[in-house]
Amino acid sequence: MIARMAADRLMNWGIRRANAPKPGARRTPQQQSHEKAMREAVKRARQAARITRRMQ
Repeated sequence: MIARMAADRLMNWGIRRANAPKPGARRTPQQQSHEKAMREAVKRARQAARITRRMQ
């Protein structure tokens, strides 16, 4: 149980870090829309992970 919790936190950390904007970088409107879509995808992935954990 503890290992699963640690793995979940590491996975969420990795997802957030991969999608985080780089400091000082300018974003175009296209990049902003892409980032919004990625945030929605991450949200759905986390929700799916929560649902599958409940089913186990």
